[in-house]
Amino acid sequence: MLMAHPAVLANLIEQYEALRILHAEEGSPEVRQRMDDVAYTLCVSTGTRDIDAALIAARPQDDSLLTA
Repeated sequence: MLMAHPAVLANLIEQYEALRILHAEEGSPEVRQRMDDVAYTLCVSTGTRDIDAALIAARPQDDSLLTA
């Protein structure tokens, strides 16, 4: 499976987290729709089916402890 470039994934995570905060504060339908759109894009980009799995898959893995 192809994965999106890490910079693209980082941008999507940043957008999703900002929209989640904005939705918690404002709760408008427009913000919710945009948040759903970004969540869908994250899921498609990571090959997952829910936003929690997508966020985990999209975050960079730190393997430094495994090689020590």
